[in-house]
Formats: sequence, C-alpha cells, structure tokens
Amino acid sequence: MHRPFMNYSLKQIEDFWQQVERTLDQLLASQGDTQFEADSLLAAYRLSLQKIDRNLTFHFERESDGGPVEMVFGCDGYPESIHAVLSVVGAAPELTGISFRAFNERYDPVPAFVNLGDELCEIDEFWCSLRELKGKLQLAIYMVDAPKILEMDPRVEAAMILLDALIGEYELMTRVWSLDWYELPTDPVDYGLIPLSNLRHAFDGMKESVEPVGITIH
Repeated sequence: MHRPFMNYSLKQIEDFWQQVERTLDQLLASQGDTQFEADSLLAAYRLSLQKIDRNLTFHFERESDGGPVEMVFGCDGYPESIHAVLSVVGAAPELTGISFRAFNERYDPVPAFVNLGDELCEIDEFWCSLRELKGKLQLAIYMVDAPKILEMDPRVEAAMILLDALIGEYELMTRVWSLDWYELPTDPVDYGLIPLSNLRHAFDGMKESVEPVGITIH
C-alpha cells in the first residue's frame, strides 16, 4: 500500500488556522470593492502555508455583493501536494463570514475570456486534443505562436484558468497524465483537434476509463 508523501506536521496546520481565527476580523474589515487590502496579513498567510507545503496557494471568491466569502486553497497544479490541500481544508474551523474550499471547481457558464491585466485571452484562441494512451489521458493545448518558455506567456496562465473552469482543478491533476503545449496548425480540424470550449464534454466521456493519478507517490 502506498502512502501519501507528507513532510508537514499537524501542528503547522493547527498554527495556520489559529492565525486565521486571530486575524479574521481584520481580514474581513479590509475588504474593498473586489479584493482584500490587508497585504501584510495575506503575506503572513502565504508564509504559514508554505511552511506546511511550498506549493500551497489560496485566493478568495465571492458570489455576489453581501454574499459569503470563500477562501479557496490549491497547490498550483502539483499533484504531490493534493494531500496537503485536503489536510489543511479538512482541519478548517467553522467561522462566521467565511467558508473554506479545496481546489477550483468547474464553473458555469464557462468564461468566454480571461482578463490578465493588459492581456485579454479568449477561449476561442485555444484548441486541444485529449487522447488515451495505455490507460492514461494525454491533454495537449494548441495556440498561435506557442511559447517556448511557458512562464513567459500570460496565455498559458489564462489557459490554466480555463482548464480549471472546464474540468475542475482536482480532476485536472488526478485524471490527466500529461499536459503539452503546441503550435496551432492552419486547419486544426484536419489534425483531429477540438475547440477548448468542447473539452468538458470530451473529458467527461473519457475520465472514467483511466485510473486517478498523482494521489500517491510510487
């Protein structure tokens, strides 16, 4: 039996949640129109989380004005840190004015674009292929002028946000074995590609045929 890889302690998780409980009123009081403005407090949260696992991330979501705030935890796409995310959220206390969730969930309707500062990335810019090879799902994203260095292109971040919205962050990490990036051919249909907006339908039709990956270290 394989056990999840853990290099953190339960005390580190308890210390983080005690920190949140002590500072929650300050956090909620700092909320502006679209974000929390207590930068030093958010930096302290990040530091505490990275002591638990260096890949842990968080962001805030709110359905509507006056609605409850959600603190969403993730692990920046690193499957080896899934257990850390689940452990942190599993230990969350019940607090007034905020709730806690693991991973970005599917979003309906799927956004037609992602706005990253000065860059507006439309979902129609991206095509994809999803194939099963030896019981593993291989996903490829295609775009015009595909970057050689992924971190340098904001479209890559936009595509990852769209992938979370389409199939959910958890399933992306545990069902997709590989994710590759390629130049978009002149006629993508001839290459058997599908628009990225159609990925959810294709993924849901194939995901049960593969074993989950990334939950345990072999």
